[in-house]
Amino acid sequence: MSKSLYSRHNEAFLKKLKGLRESRQLRQSDLGDLLGRSQGWVSYVESGATTLNVIELREWIEALDYSFMEFLQDLDDELRWLSSVRLPKRPRKRAAGAANGRRASGEK
Repeated sequence: MSKSLYSRHNEAFLKKLKGLRESRQLRQSDLGDLLGRSQGWVSYVESGATTLNVIELREWIEALDYSFMEFLQDLDDELRWLSSVRLPKRPRKRAAGAANGRRASGEK
């Protein structure tokens, strides 16, 4: 399994959390107030600096007046789609001389 905190799946999850808050036209401080937490904590969660457990996630989603189960279903659909999409492989790094089209000294 890949490092989930830095995966594109986690990025999609965080984008979904932030997007739901923004769709309700709430600032981070507004959501923090609804949750009894600080704006900084909301920022840490949305940036991926800290994670939510499932109980906190449920509270977060319900504070935004959204169905927890619908959020999970939407997230699952998106993550399944992401899993089916293959990213192109990164090009391999070449040796410094080869990258410039130059030959090493002594080569013909």
